[in-house]
Amino acid sequence: MSRKLTNGTAPASLLDTSQDLPPVEGIEGLSESLFEILWRRRRTVLLTVVVALVAGLIYLQRATPLYTSTSRIYVEQTGPQVWERDVTGEVKRWSNYLYTQAELIRRTETLSTALHSPAMGPLQSLAGVSNPIAALRKRLEVEIGRKDEIINISFTGAYPDEAAHIVNTVVDAYLSSHSESRRHTAAETVTLLEQEKTKWDEQLRQKRQKMIQFRQGNEFLAFGTDQDNNTIARSLERYQSALDQARLARIEAKSFYEATQTIANDPSGLRQLVEAQRAKGIYLAATSEAASLRAELNRLDRKRNDCLQLLKPDAPAIAALEAEMERVKQQISALDREFAASTLAVAQEQYLAAQQREKELQEYLQEQYDKVIALDGQLAQYALLHSDYEQARNFCEILNEKIRRLNVDPQVGALNIEIVEAAEPSLEPSHPQKARTMGLALCLGLFGGVGLGLVREWRDKRLRSVEEISVLLGLPVLGAIPDMTAPNQTIAVRGQKVYVSPDSRAAEAFRSVRTALFFGAPKKEARTILFTSPMPDEGKSTVVSNLGIAIAQAGQRVLVLDADFRRPMQDRIFKVDRQTKGLSLVLAGEMRLEDSVIKTGLENLYVLTAGPDVSNPAEMINSQNFDQIIKQLARDYDRVIVDSPPVTAFADAQILAALCHMTVLVLRAEVSTRKISLQACDGLNGVDARIMGVIVNDVPNKASQYGYFGGYSYSSDHGNGNGHRTKRKIVELNTPRWTNRTMKQTAYEGEDQ
Repeated sequence: MSRKLTNGTAPASLLDTSQDLPPVEGIEGLSESLFEILWRRRRTVLLTVVVALVAGLIYLQRATPLYTSTSRIYVEQTGPQVWERDVTGEVKRWSNYLYTQAELIRRTETLSTALHSPAMGPLQSLAGVSNPIAALRKRLEVEIGRKDEIINISFTGAYPDEAAHIVNTVVDAYLSSHSESRRHTAAETVTLLEQEKTKWDEQLRQKRQKMIQFRQGNEFLAFGTDQDNNTIARSLERYQSALDQARLARIEAKSFYEATQTIANDPSGLRQLVEAQRAKGIYLAATSEAASLRAELNRLDRKRNDCLQLLKPDAPAIAALEAEMERVKQQISALDREFAASTLAVAQEQYLAAQQREKELQEYLQEQYDKVIALDGQLAQYALLHSDYEQARNFCEILNEKIRRLNVDPQVGALNIEIVEAAEPSLEPSHPQKARTMGLALCLGLFGGVGLGLVREWRDKRLRSVEEISVLLGLPVLGAIPDMTAPNQTIAVRGQKVYVSPDSRAAEAFRSVRTALFFGAPKKEARTILFTSPMPDEGKSTVVSNLGIAIAQAGQRVLVLDADFRRPMQDRIFKVDRQTKGLSLVLAGEMRLEDSVIKTGLENLYVLTAGPDVSNPAEMINSQNFDQIIKQLARDYDRVIVDSPPVTAFADAQILAALCHMTVLVLRAEVSTRKISLQACDGLNGVDARIMGVIVNDVPNKASQYGYFGGYSYSSDHGNGNGHRTKRKIVELNTPRWTNRTMKQTAYEGEDQ
């Protein structure tokens, strides 16, 4: 039996229904597929794609066309190639020198030489730039071939002729700088060799003089010397030759060590000097980490330039890129210092090793000298003098050959640089790329649309399916009522849909709900049924009137009680005047209950309107008199269907739910939300209401997730004899005949609503 309320005020749980409930983020087991979600949000996805494509077209129309000119140069080492093994053990060629040359092309000295070249002249591409060198470095791209020794130098600008001219001028400046550097290095080596040769020429003269004096002092030597048969003399000559080579190696190591000390603070020059040593066949350990960092710095620089086209210079993304570039520069500087230190250490070790080898050979040669001296006779003495002389003479010849080769060809051991292809003005713009831009716009629009659709779906808290409603609220779904909105249909037409269009899907849906109500609870336990909704405008009044008609058609005496004093609707549906008869007049004692009930034009159907407006609806409902009225109506009629205000808006529905046997919650498809529906259920449970189930109202025809409304259609013959559906008059109380006004409000129902 329903819970009885006294004449006092309603419990606090009836008056305060606005407490917040935790949001329902998802329901286990009811997740939809991504395709279903995106199909529901297809308009959002398509609109986003269209906006992205339009933005791409606008960008293509307004973007300034840029032209790219490229020059290709071939860089080859003329000396012996240095080979190394990678981590897999496979032999590969060492090619880090190409990255060094790429940095030399982009260095400030090369770009400054190119900009100050007489052939450069004024450039529109760099007009208005405060730092032309920095601007040129940003727009100049130097790429290394992956499978060859080709370096590509490119410049992109709005003027194709200037772009080609700038690239060719930079290449010429690089070639001139490289040639000048090589000549400077060769000149220093020649000077050092000439100084050494001067000392050895003096020693050669002195040794020859000693040998001549010894021959003059020993007459028997005039008859000849038998040195070819002297084993010790021949061995002594071999050691003398080895000592000569060791001394030459020491001189070259000393030259490299002193040159390294001189340019230790110039990383570019130091790498060029190291490459020259490698070209001579001298192996120096190197790492590709610095080249990789420089490539990473170039990539970050290009990325920052791309971002500057879209963002302001003070944007966080630009600041992050500049910070990353500064970090990479610091790492490069640290590697340069480490490289200089390691190179200097290697040069020093080579120089010390050469000195040590020369010292060891001198000691071993001294041992041979001691053996020769131990020999008797002047032959041994002459052999020593002759060997000493030949040693000095051979070393002087080697120095002369070195000096001659360096004077004739200063590029010995250097890089061979050849221009494979000079830059030419581009005929077609390289930026923007129409296909790439539109493809990118399409991808961005698609991904953005999908993301926006998913965000909208996540923020949309509306109930989407029967399964979701049943699991979320823990209540059975008694039925789904299709959309009854159609052009030129009034509230009266929709409220009497079961009578006006008995063969429609809506009428069949109401009959299905009627069946669910009949079997949901015994008749004696469900004589008074309250229909309410979480929020206004969810269609509970039309559900009440149509269910009343459907139950009356089943042969039961039904009273439709309009207890919604806030916004009464049953008088408009059944077209009666609530100002003269109604519930408020009965509660006020101005009219008897039996006199207020109005018999409709339908058999077994009665209606009790809300009556005139009152100022205290909740107090009137929460009274002993109203409780007695409900009990009396339950005795007089088979079913009393009560129309009430929304649960979450007013306390009236909770009071009525406590008085009625059963309560049915009406939700509107695509409108009712999870949070408000849960609040409504909690409010009803707070007064111990017996919630029989949920009716989903206004289900769109396309919303298959709410179920179907029957797969068959019927055609009825209502007395016309030809199988066509006849007009049905809307029930209008106290209007026995058709009128013009009634004719205008008559509705027709086809196979589909």
